[in-house]
This record gives sequence, C-alpha cells and structure tokens, in this order.
Amino acid sequence: MPELVLGPLLRHVGETGAVIWVETDAPCEVEVLGTRERTFCVCDHHYALVCCGGLERGAWHEYEVKLDGERVWPVDDGFPRSAFRTYPKEGSLQVKFGSCRLAAPHAPPYSLRKDEDPRGREVDALHTLAQDMRNRPREEWPDVLLMLGDQVYADEVSPAARAFLESRRDPSEPPGERVLDFDEYAVLYRESWADPTIRWLLSTLSTAMIFDDHDVHDDWNISEAWLEEMRKHEWWNRHILGALASYWVYQHLGNLSPGDLKDHELLRRVKEADDAEPILEEFARRADQEASGARWSYARDLGRTRLVVIDSRAGRVLEEGNRSMLDENEWDWVEEQVTGDFDHVLVATSLPWLLGPGMHYAEAWSEAVAGGAWGPVFRPLAEKARQTGDLEHWAAFQESFARLAELLRSVAAGERGPAPASVVVLSGDVHHAYLYEVAFRRGSGVRSNVYQAVCSPYRNPLESKERRVIRIGMSRGLEAFTRALARSAGVADPDVRWRMIGDGPWFDNQVATLAIDGRRIAMRLDKAVPVDSSSARLDRVLDHRLA
Repeated sequence: MPELVLGPLLRHVGETGAVIWVETDAPCEVEVLGTRERTFCVCDHHYALVCCGGLERGAWHEYEVKLDGERVWPVDDGFPRSAFRTYPKEGSLQVKFGSCRLAAPHAPPYSLRKDEDPRGREVDALHTLAQDMRNRPREEWPDVLLMLGDQVYADEVSPAARAFLESRRDPSEPPGERVLDFDEYAVLYRESWADPTIRWLLSTLSTAMIFDDHDVHDDWNISEAWLEEMRKHEWWNRHILGALASYWVYQHLGNLSPGDLKDHELLRRVKEADDAEPILEEFARRADQEASGARWSYARDLGRTRLVVIDSRAGRVLEEGNRSMLDENEWDWVEEQVTGDFDHVLVATSLPWLLGPGMHYAEAWSEAVAGGAWGPVFRPLAEKARQTGDLEHWAAFQESFARLAELLRSVAAGERGPAPASVVVLSGDVHHAYLYEVAFRRGSGVRSNVYQAVCSPYRNPLESKERRVIRIGMSRGLEAFTRALARSAGVADPDVRWRMIGDGPWFDNQVATLAIDGRRIAMRLDKAVPVDSSSARLDRVLDHRLA
C-alpha cells in the first residue's frame, strides 16, 4: 500500500478551487475532495498536485487524502481536521509572513542562541503558530502563510542530512557539506516539513512561497563576478540543476492557480514522462543560463487584496553597468499585476526594498564602485566588500530600486487604477524585523499609505555580535558616513524617505501578520517565547494600524 512521504500541503486557494500537494513513496492515484490525480515521477520520487474544483464559494471545506482508495490523512495526532475556507471571506483576512527557517531539531534547549550553545536555535515560530492555532476555533485561523525565502538551507545542513550526504559521497571533496542534487534536496524538504506539528500547519494554512539565496547557495547571483567564479566549479552545474528542479516541484508549482496549472505545458510533459528528471534538468539549465528562461514571480487575489510575489534572485541581470533585479519582460509583468482596482496591494520580495539608511548607502556605494565609479583599481575592493558584507539587496541595484519606487508611487497615486488604501512591500532575508513608513516627494500625488514590512527569521536567530552590527547599520552615524561615500561615487539620494515605526528592529524567531478588513489594514509582530521545556507562546512586540 502506498504511503505519504510529505504532505498534504495546502497551496493555492481561490473562490471555487484549491491545490493540494503531496509526495508519496510509490506511484499511485491520489484523491482529495472527489478529485483524483495520478502521481508523477522525478528522480524516482513521486508527487501529485491535486486541483480540486467545483467547491462552494466562501465556505469551509474539510478534506482527507486517499492513496489508491485508502485513506492516509488525517492521522490520529490530536490536531483538528485539516480544513480551509474558499474566498470571498467575511470578516478580517489574516496574512502571516516571514522567512528563513533552518531545519534544526525542535528540542531543548529552545531558548539558546548559536553563540550560547551550538544546538540553540530558539523556539520555531511556525511550530509555535501551529500550537496556537490548534487551540483556537478555525474561524480564527489565519488564511495565508507567505514564506519569503530560505525554506531550506542547502549550505547549512543538519546532522541527519549530513549523515545522508556521507552515505552517498565523501564530504571532504567539493562541494563538501552542501547539498548537491535533487535526491539530497528531497532530504532537506523532508526534514523541514515532516515534523507532525509543521505537517498539520501546512495541511491547513494555504502557503505561498518564493526562494532566496540559501535555498540554492549563500549569495546566489550577488554579482557577475560571483557567478563567473561559481560556474568554474564542476559541482556547481550539477547543484544548480538540482536546486531549480527541486524548487519547481516542492515550492513553485503550488504557487500557481488551478487555471494556470491546467494550461502548464512543462507540467503536462512531466506528467507524461516515466521519470521527468531529464525534462526538468533541461528546464533548469535554461532557467539558470537566461534571465528570461523562467518566470518564478506570481500573483494571487485574496479577495480585494492583490498579492504580487517578485523573484528577486533567479531573474537578475548581472552585467556591471546594466544591473537589474528583473529583466524587461518581468518588469512589464509586474506592472501589469499591480494595475487594477484593489483595496490593498501587497508586493512581496524576499530581499527588502528598504534597509536602514546607513546600509542603503553602503550597498549603493558598492555597486557604483564595483561598476568603475572610482576607477579600475578600486573595482576588486568593492566586489570583495559586496560579497563579504552581503551587499545584495535592492539598494545594491540602484536602477531597480528607483524603478520599484516609481512603480509603487504610481499605484499609490491612483495612476494604475483607483488608489488602494495601502501599498505594502513584504520582505524577509535579514534575520530581524522592522516596519518603515514611506514618504514620497511633495507633489507626487500619493494618496495611499505606503510601508516596507520585514519579518525574519521564522527560525534562525542572529548571534549577539551580529545584532550589534545591525543596530550600528541603522544608526545616524553610519548613515552620515556611508552617504558621503556614496556621493563620492556619484550616487544620488533616493526620491523616497522612510522612518521606523515602533522600537525596532526586533530579533529572535518571529512571525508577522497583516489583518485586513475592507480598506482597513494593520500589522502585528509576534515573537516566539518558551514557556517551559515543552511549550511556547507568541508575544506581541508590535501592533500598528497601516490604513
């Protein structure tokens, strides 16, 4: 009898349909809510994407999973039945978001950080969220969980994953203790999603995902020089194919709507193949070699709220002097997605658009000098600073920073449809959380409230010395210094200003929430705090009305 390996994961949810993802240990027929789907095979692993249609609008739907007619989900684990609600929703819409969840064993010492004990990762914020949900009526459950990158860490594996690598190859040889191929990525996802509490959470809470660097490799696509160096390594070519192929299977497919999946040519070819590994490797090779080889960005409508998730990693143009977060085709696509009549526009990108001003100018300086602003002698110095200091956010792509600012301004000014009540940029990556209120120049016509909201990590807190660096990076002293540096390299001041809301930044493991009710929207931030050796709670550290 076939068994579930991972899942079910509740992915895209709309008005009359939902997408359920599973991994099984053998080929079989998967049935959910009366819809049956055969598994497909990649590298001898078996998956199914079940697009359940014809569902009642605005209603709750409990579901179970059958494999070849035998029920395998739910299991008797003390959690409520897996259920979701289709749109439209009466009452407040809750969007949870954050990033960076390292798959370390969820066991004591919960409260320790890495600099205090190598086992310490503090309490898993998503684990704590699930335990909080199980004790609430389902009418109070959140609607969407937005996972903004680093769902797995391919370059920082756990002891269990390391043992699997050692069973296949010698980790003293390149790439060492990094994940190499699709099979090894499958182990990472199993570690990250198989914990019973997390498994129930992902079966119940609709998820939207996008990758960041650690899903592939630290500093992935930070610069042209970095990419040229990585491509010299024989192992890199095998690794990037496994990384992108596994991301497509485990994360990307579920981001798409049933309508998108119905007409998906690559998915059709994968389903028809005995084993789709060569098909996905061909796709991954093209996606890696060409900025326009794949579009990982996507959009969802959450009632009257438009969510646009931008890939700020794989689609970069890295040529010095012509650097861009997105190629022209993707910029055009993003502009189309934010054009329309919405109560709120949420633009999600794993990398923050706005950093502390001191860090903003430092990243802008590094790009300008690496591009030749101080002459050829200083270019290697700036490149080294860029890679050592992870200077790779929107501020390090100045043309793209300004272009996104203008796009957000045009939305907030009502130039792409009626002005929404709010325009909020959602990001992760930086292992701390903050909320910035954004101001445009006078005469810009802006009528919407505009914010940058950042939440990170779900589980991978910074050490004490790293936290001090972040606080220095947000200081006025560093801002004055790096602004002068940037000006000396020809960098102009940005056309926007931003100020911190509350007492941020906040550290430790945490999860953020947008509560949306009509044209009202508020953000809160909750930190995971241990209660005793077996339980934890979410403590509120920020609660702010955005519109």
